[in-house]
Amino acid sequence: MEQQVVVFDLASEHYGVDIARVESIIKMQAITVVPQAPSFVEGVTNLRGSVLPVIDLRKRFGLGAQEATKDSRIVVSTIGNVKTGMIVDAVSEVLTIPDDAVEPPPPMVTTVNSSYITGIAKVADRLVILLDLGKVLSFEESAELKSAMHA
Repeated sequence: MEQQVVVFDLASEHYGVDIARVESIIKMQAITVVPQAPSFVEGVTNLRGSVLPVIDLRKRFGLGAQEATKDSRIVVSTIGNVKTGMIVDAVSEVLTIPDDAVEPPPPMVTTVNSSYITGIAKVADRLVILLDLGKVLSFEESAELKSAMHA
């Protein structure tokens, strides 16, 4: 078996998410700040007539904020029943990864707060950290995001 993943960059590292979880990838666009939103929520944007909450994955993963560049993208996916945009540094490619190239994450890097890491794929000369987008936000954070959008 194998899996197809969309590979994106954050803080010089490569991350991969199941292509089936990615609804679209859009260029950066105007984001309206929402008062009282969680710290990793950048705000909301208008995506084809719908209000889309946007989170900064750098902030969510504790990697430090960075100004958007011409390569920055918003990856759109559904997290906890909420269509959500996630800001990444760049989207680089779609890869097909054979299952035997994926190892479980080492126990020392997985905590309750990092349960969204599903594995580490060895691809050519680099490692790709595989993520489960459904677990990127905890249940509480997902609820916080929903309430911030309806404030």
